[in-house]
Amino acid sequence: MDQIKALKCVLCGKEYSPGEVEYTCPACGPEGILEVLYDYELISRRISPRSLKEDPDFSIWRYKPLLPVREDSPIPPLHVGWTPLYRPRLLNEKLGFSHLFIKDEGRNPTASLKDRASAVGIVKALEKGAREVTCASTGNAASSWAGAAASVGLKSYIFVPQTAPRAKLAQLLIFGATIFPVKGSYDQAFDLCIQASSRFGWYNRNTAFNPYLVEGKKTVALEIAEQLAWKAPDKVFVSVGDGCILSGVFKGFADLLNLGWIDRFPQIIGVQAEGASPLYRAWKEGKPFEPVEPVTIADSISVGIPRNRVMALRDLKTWKGLMMTVTDDEILEAMRVLGRQSGVFGEPAGVASLAGLIKASKEGIVQKEEAVVVIISGNGLKDISSALKAVRMPEPIEPSLSSVEEYLKKATSFQ
Repeated sequence: MDQIKALKCVLCGKEYSPGEVEYTCPACGPEGILEVLYDYELISRRISPRSLKEDPDFSIWRYKPLLPVREDSPIPPLHVGWTPLYRPRLLNEKLGFSHLFIKDEGRNPTASLKDRASAVGIVKALEKGAREVTCASTGNAASSWAGAAASVGLKSYIFVPQTAPRAKLAQLLIFGATIFPVKGSYDQAFDLCIQASSRFGWYNRNTAFNPYLVEGKKTVALEIAEQLAWKAPDKVFVSVGDGCILSGVFKGFADLLNLGWIDRFPQIIGVQAEGASPLYRAWKEGKPFEPVEPVTIADSISVGIPRNRVMALRDLKTWKGLMMTVTDDEILEAMRVLGRQSGVFGEPAGVASLAGLIKASKEGIVQKEEAVVVIISGNGLKDISSALKAVRMPEPIEPSLSSVEEYLKKATSFQ
C-alpha cells in the first residue's frame, strides 16, 4: 500500500505506518482516531479523470488506487457504489430549485450508504486473514457489515440496541449474523462490542474506531464529482449521527482538491435530528462536546456520543462547513416530499438531509440558483414503522365498484 504515507492521530498528530497499528492511536486511546494520509503524486500517476472514462467497473472499486487496500487484494462480490444521482424535475419545481440533485444511496446492496464502508472494511479483514468480524450499530452499518461478511464467507457478530428496527434485524438474521440485542443505548452497544472484539479477536468495523471506514464512505463524494463531470456542487447536505459519513464526504472532496480534479471545495452542511444533536451543539457553541440522551424517530442517527466527533468538528472548521438541526416532524414531511416529488423512498435518517435543505432554503442559507446535492443515505424499507408515521393508512373497502367510488370521494383525506 505505497499510496499511503501514514496513519495520523487527529488528537496528538503522531504518525504510524499502516502495519504498525490496527485501530486507534496507542497513545491517545479510543478517541485517538487515525486518519489515512495519501501520496497524491503517486496516486495521480495511477488514476485520473481520463483513465476513469475508460474504466468499465462502475463501483467504488474504480477508485481503488485512492483507497487503503493493496492493489492485488480481491474485492467482495457485491456491487457497491455508483448509485444514481437524480435531478428530479418535480422536486426542483416544488422547492424552487433548478440544480437540485438527489444521491440515492438506498440503491446499494443492503440499501444504505454504509455498504461503502463495509466493502473496504471487509477487504481489510481479508488482508489480515480474519475469519470472524464484529461491529456495533443502530442497524444500517450492522446489516451492511453482515451482508458483506456473508458474501465472502466470514462469520459476523453484531451488537445492536434492543430498539433497532425489525427490518434491519431481519436483514442481519438472513445474512446469518449472531445478534446481541443490548438492553441499552447504541453507545453502550458500541463499548461492549469493542470489549468483545478484544476478548475474542474479532475484526472490528466500529465507526471511528477502525480508521479505514471513512475511506469507504468518501467514495460517495468521488462519485458525486464524477457524475457532475468533475464540477463540484455549491453545497452538499448530509445526515449526521456519529459524524463518520460527514467526515467521509469532507475527505472525498479534499482528496479531489489535492489531486486537482476539482477547482473548489463545496460547502458541506451536516444535519442532525433535534433530539440527537450533540455535534451540532458543540459546533454551534464552540464548546467541548457534551453527550446527550438521544430521542428521535431517525434511528440511524440517534447517537448520544458521536464517536467521530473530533474529526468531524475539525473538518467543519477546516473546510468552513455548517451544522443544523431538524425536528422529527420536519423529517417526516421531507419523507413525503421526497417520495411524492421524486419517487425515492428514504428512511427517516436518510432524509434528514433533505429536511435540512428545506429548512436552509427558508432561512436563506442556500440560494435557489445554487447547485445542491442531497445525500439520501438509506432506503425507507429499512424502517417501515417510522415511514408509516409520515402517512395515513386507509381502511379496507368492500370488493365493489360502489365502494371504490365512495372511497374516491374522500381519497384526498388519505394523501
